[in-house]
Amino acid sequence: MSKKRHRTEHHEEHADETWLIPYADLLTLLLALFIVLYAMSSVDNKKFEDMSKAFNIAFSTGVGVLDNTTVVETGQQMDDANKDKKRSDDEDQKKKEEKERQALMQQEQEDLEKLKKQIDQYIQSNGLTTQLDTKLNQSQLMLTISDNALFPSGSATLKPDSRSLAGAVANMLKQYPEYEIIVAGHTDDQPISNREFSNNWELSFQRAYNFMEILLNNSKHDPKLISPIGHGEYRPVDTNDTVLGRSKNRRVEVSIIRRYADPEKAQSITAASATKQ
Repeated sequence: MSKKRHRTEHHEEHADETWLIPYADLLTLLLALFIVLYAMSSVDNKKFEDMSKAFNIAFSTGVGVLDNTTVVETGQQMDDANKDKKRSDDEDQKKKEEKERQALMQQEQEDLEKLKKQIDQYIQSNGLTTQLDTKLNQSQLMLTISDNALFPSGSATLKPDSRSLAGAVANMLKQYPEYEIIVAGHTDDQPISNREFSNNWELSFQRAYNFMEILLNNSKHDPKLISPIGHGEYRPVDTNDTVLGRSKNRRVEVSIIRRYADPEKAQSITAASATKQ
């Protein structure tokens, strides 16, 4: 009987191959890195910012860059969202400022109505209804004083009793030192030429200036906020063809100017006044 030859088979021992998994992951990450670097070398700054935002989102949310093809667009979406938020904040700020302005306008309206009432009461109690008048509109509170209540004919020197009138007006203005005041003098169209004045402009300005001095001496109003101006015969409120009309044109106007006037309403009033004149 022949002997059977026993062949001894040598089996190779296989090493642990689990290291291939992290190695493959590393290669994948390196490949992704090189792709990004290559892309960065050929894109502009805007694309780079978008890519940066995309990676920030991916790392903060756990969404893989390669798993979401729209992640690059998210950077632009964030920009749009920020712009919308800024626009909304700006609108809210404008609404807040407008609300504050409306409140200030309302307070100013109440203040000027109170001042007008005080002046009207003074006019009534002193029997000056034919010589003084008040008017409140969207741009100012105006006190109109006829010239014969203040000055002799052709003169800019205040009458003795008119000084008490100017003092009373100044005393009422003490409560509102923050308002701008304009004192304007007006005449009729009758020419004047004497030793004091060569024309109506000079006369109207000097009358406004002298009345302003009384206001300043009695109210201590800030000189920066009060000014005189002379218009001569060039802004009449009535015809110069009659004695009554000319008497209305000879006047001094004390205007307390609004600080929070509605620009549109004030402009329409000014235009209407200019048309009337």
